[in-house]
Amino acid sequence: MKEQTKTVAILQSCYIPWKGYFDLINMVDEFILYDDMQYTRRDWRNRNIIKTPTGPLWLTIPVEVKGKYFQKISETKVSANSWREKHWKAICHNYSKANFFKDYAALFEDLFLGSQEAYLSLINYRFITAINECLGIDTKITWSSDYTLIEGKTDRLIDICKQAGAGTYVSGPAARGYIDEELFEKEDIRLVWMDYSGYPEYQQLYPPFRHEVSIVDLLFNEGSNAVQYMKTISCLKKV
Repeated sequence: MKEQTKTVAILQSCYIPWKGYFDLINMVDEFILYDDMQYTRRDWRNRNIIKTPTGPLWLTIPVEVKGKYFQKISETKVSANSWREKHWKAICHNYSKANFFKDYAALFEDLFLGSQEAYLSLINYRFITAINECLGIDTKITWSSDYTLIEGKTDRLIDICKQAGAGTYVSGPAARGYIDEELFEKEDIRLVWMDYSGYPEYQQLYPPFRHEVSIVDLLFNEGSNAVQYMKTISCLKKV
């Protein structure tokens, strides 16, 4: 039997995610957007943080929530489009003086204002794929809906890996609380935990320095040098 050398990650889509999210994408051959999962409030699915002179600012996409929000992320719709202009104005106001803002202004203006997409998953996908291009990341992006999904948290992840032909699965550290590592070992799939520690600081506006802000902060402040402040760009697809 041919050895499976493909590396996969499976994670929910997020709105303009932080640099660690893109490092995880870059570590793998296929990044599967896990938007068949339940939408969760006050999470990264529809919001993220930028820096301002007065401190961190949350940019939040307003969404329709049904009942006790037992809806999938992929089923979640935006409740109003006014967020687009509001978020773009906030970006311009707080980053117009960043060294490389002008290099990306046209792209991000189109991402914010050039679409009327109603579904959160597709909005996130549009931003993620565009930012991947800015960073030179060419990882294949797919959806969990492209695969057959079985029951069981760990069993489902393993089965998706098998369907994708993966021999290595890279997971964020937050999943340690529910992933059964023995099941991965039993199925001969290597489980790798992403390490988000040790990021270098870069030239960031409005001290003190914050690592957890959206990737747009790094792009606007460092431009094409942004990759030098990420962990996996220099070791493409190596885990």
